[in-house]
Amino acid sequence: MRWLLLFASLLIHSTLAQITPQKRPQRTQQNWLTLNGQRPVVVARGGMSGLFPESSDFAYHMSQNAGLRDTILYCDLQLTKDQVGFCQGEIRLDNSTSIASLFPDGKKTYNVNGKEITGWFAVDYDASTLLEKTTLVQNVLTRPATFDDSLLVLGVTSVLELKPGRFWLNVQYDTFFNQHRLSAAKFLESIGFKGIQYISSPEIGFLKSISMKVDRRLTKLIFKFQGADAIEPTTNQTYGSMLKNLADIKRFASGILVPKEYIWPVGPDMYLQPATTLVADAHREGLEVHAYSFANDIPASFNYSYDPTAEYLQFVDNSQFSVDGVVTDFSTTAAEAIACLAHYKNASRIIGVKTLIISHDGASGDYAACTDLAYEKAVTDGADIIDCSVQMSKDGVAFCSASADLTKSTNAINVFMTQATTVPEIQKENGIFSFDLTWSEIQNLKPQLVNNLFPVMKRNPAYKDKGKIMTLTEFLNLAKTKAVPGVLIEIKNAAYLASKKSLDIVDAVTTALQNATFDKQSTQQVLIQSDDSSVLGKFKDIPTYRRVLLIEETFEKAPKQTVEEIKRHADAVTLPRASLVKTEGGFTLSMTKLVEEMHSMNISVYVTHLQNEFVSLAFDYFSDPYVEIATFLKGLKVDGVVTDYPATMSTYLRSPCAELNEGNNEITFSEVELGVLLAVGRSDSPPPAEAPGPVLQISDVVDPPLPAVAKGSTPSATAATPAAAEKSSGKANTAHAGLSLIAILVLGLLGCAGNSFSLP
Repeated sequence: MRWLLLFASLLIHSTLAQITPQKRPQRTQQNWLTLNGQRPVVVARGGMSGLFPESSDFAYHMSQNAGLRDTILYCDLQLTKDQVGFCQGEIRLDNSTSIASLFPDGKKTYNVNGKEITGWFAVDYDASTLLEKTTLVQNVLTRPATFDDSLLVLGVTSVLELKPGRFWLNVQYDTFFNQHRLSAAKFLESIGFKGIQYISSPEIGFLKSISMKVDRRLTKLIFKFQGADAIEPTTNQTYGSMLKNLADIKRFASGILVPKEYIWPVGPDMYLQPATTLVADAHREGLEVHAYSFANDIPASFNYSYDPTAEYLQFVDNSQFSVDGVVTDFSTTAAEAIACLAHYKNASRIIGVKTLIISHDGASGDYAACTDLAYEKAVTDGADIIDCSVQMSKDGVAFCSASADLTKSTNAINVFMTQATTVPEIQKENGIFSFDLTWSEIQNLKPQLVNNLFPVMKRNPAYKDKGKIMTLTEFLNLAKTKAVPGVLIEIKNAAYLASKKSLDIVDAVTTALQNATFDKQSTQQVLIQSDDSSVLGKFKDIPTYRRVLLIEETFEKAPKQTVEEIKRHADAVTLPRASLVKTEGGFTLSMTKLVEEMHSMNISVYVTHLQNEFVSLAFDYFSDPYVEIATFLKGLKVDGVVTDYPATMSTYLRSPCAELNEGNNEITFSEVELGVLLAVGRSDSPPPAEAPGPVLQISDVVDPPLPAVAKGSTPSATAATPAAAEKSSGKANTAHAGLSLIAILVLGLLGCAGNSFSLP
């Protein structure tokens, strides 16, 4: 079948490619603060359930073949009415299978551990119905539904036939099964406990009932804690109170499985609180500690800056303790955190990887854009190039701001609402523009930390209005003081400012660079970026400056003549992600040839701009920013990455898994094979032919000469302001169209749930 071949290809090109021991030796054993001193284990809950339907054949195969070889496959045991075990997490099957459509009248209400639950339940159906006729569906709204109804429910024996390196069976509802004259213990006895290395349960009675039947040398019994206020059915104690009796748990279990908040609590404000002593206490009793509820697409804490690996590292590489394992919906991300990033916090950048880390308005994912805090963090985080998008005040002061419209990054709307106006040469919407305010007015504004692409995904709210707006001079002084390898100065709207506002932004930038002596040195790179070729022409006589053409619209191809024209004006281009990777419905389709076409004329390519938030990522990237980075660096071979989160890029480039020659590691970062995942989801249907995309023409590149700077002052612009000469590059409006499905789902889900996130 076609889908089998496609899925095989997907596994072969998995992002965390496994390297055979004969090809590359494993790196030297690290010292871990786990109970036994060994590397923490990765436990794949239902396989790669963050992408495929939980406990599906695809999900288990992906976790088994991508990431670490010793990844443990995790199965939540359910029992059919004829006592056959299968894997599925929810006691209600209607959220995760097609059972409701097969049996529309099958809804029932049962008491499950003291709660009345209505739905469709496994105890009402036999194995032939559930394992041969019932298909799986994705039960998390922000995850792709593309694979729904194409994969059958899997029995426990079917998963064991995959021959996983290790297998973990969780028995969540033994009391419920017993009420229906079913027994998880008898099912386990029927298969002889073979191939099962871990058995967990939140019910002490069940674990004690099998403790004498299982070979404890081969199979570890793990007590699973529920929420602190939930009641354990055997003892009628709360799970929270049972934390005080770890010695008692040691009598029948080898370890504990706990919600991750038991170890690193998160406050109502979604910031981390001090760690508990649970791991140390449990290790003192000889108990392993495994943590669960890890998922890339469920925001955990603002401390992690939406980097999912940062959360894993908080649990395994914090210099105080390490959990013994993590249970996750995204096993490949846990694998890269443990095998590629842990113990490399202070490592140097990998030799041979020359990709530039370019900040986007500083570290604008953590602090308000273009503030001193954002730039200082970008430097600390390892940015090679910090950027200043230059704007002009009414009285001619050049300063750094993400946009000429100050409502996008400051509280200007609250202070100068009456000065809102429309400038069609700059944007369609009303705004409060820097060139209509004096510097004294601007510097008293409060910056605002916002996520303009996905406002529902808040960023570091404790610092949402902290930091100082910087003049260009202050920015350049910071760059020199911090000895940053380079700066990028962006100039936009030069023609409008000159002709309509009597402001010479080009001269302001030139003078500032000269005063800071950047024109007389080559130690620090200077990149001049503009969407206007005539602006770049003003800097062509300074050989130490690199000129960068910003192309904000989405294109897929550049004819040779266009590339040659670009070469006359620029040394590099900055292109949106959508110009390099085509997407559809949240999936990647293919890569364009733009990088190859630019490189043929020795033009560097920078991609803009990368973010950590999972809603900005195609499904192919597994809600993992490192997968996207690997695809752009190893697959497309871009020369620079513009990012809101320089720390993520820096972390990637310090990992041995980033080495182009694959290094001496068990796994390596590898680019995804674009388009394969969508093709797998389409099963046997041939993919439709891709429509040809826009072609970058010379007219899109070459701008008219800059007008002379008008003398005297002019009235503020209004909706009736005549348009200036047409520019080569307008604002991009399609760069994120391919991800609109994800954004809509997230907005709907988070809009209803507020800041409450939970796994099924």
